[in-house]
Amino acid sequence: MAGGVISSFWGPVTSTTECCEKNYAYSFYIAEFHNTISNIPCIVLALVGLINALRQRFEKRFSVLHISNMILAIVTGCKLNRCLLFVRSRLLPLLQQQSDETPMVWEMLLYMYILYSPDWHYRSTMPIFLFLYGAAFAAVHSVVRFGIGFKVHYVILCLLCVPRMYKYYIYTRDASAKRLAKMYVATLLIGTFCWLFDRVFCKEISSWPVNPQGHALWHVFMGFNSYLANTFLMFCRAQQRGWSPRVVHFMGALPYVKIEKPKAQLNK
Repeated sequence: MAGGVISSFWGPVTSTTECCEKNYAYSFYIAEFHNTISNIPCIVLALVGLINALRQRFEKRFSVLHISNMILAIVTGCKLNRCLLFVRSRLLPLLQQQSDETPMVWEMLLYMYILYSPDWHYRSTMPIFLFLYGAAFAAVHSVVRFGIGFKVHYVILCLLCVPRMYKYYIYTRDASAKRLAKMYVATLLIGTFCWLFDRVFCKEISSWPVNPQGHALWHVFMGFNSYLANTFLMFCRAQQRGWSPRVVHFMGALPYVKIEKPKAQLNK
């Protein structure tokens, strides 16, 4: 929440999007402190997922998915810290309209590939189409500011993933895997509530002694949401490949997928 012109390491605040948090309240270098550091759980969880995917030799698509989650969290945190304003104004002028929106679209296209590619008969056509679509979107979005159009577009991409996720859920018999899917929905709903509360009641929140930091909580819940979605998809894919997946828990808390590949597939 900007209040006048604020001097900082990154220069005056020029962003057109503000969260319900005072700029530079805790640090000369961090514009929105809570909204920036709240991306750390997403980065850590994505790193955990990446290590598990590499260690157990899951398909490369899952490594790319975890890396994309990590990059999106870093870009979002950098945007909130205003450092992208510095970078974009001096190095990449074409990215002025894109910020974290283009990576969000690319990530959803990756989810669509992982969800639908197992049953796609012409396997080369889907990655080519999705790649061209993502490249075209990035090119157009670098010139045109979609605004509400971007949000509608992004929601449509998310909705296109829902039928497939539901199909995976109803065909999964493992109770622990189903619990992952339920926790995925729960974190999405709770995170969305926090985001809406912060957005709608910002004026009231600003007068409270303590700001509940709804937008920062949204980041935290969405970090867990992405990790749970990826873990559930890894379980379903392992089932398809006959890898005998099990949901186990690190230190009794954080779920991850453990697999046992047949001997014929150990080097694949």
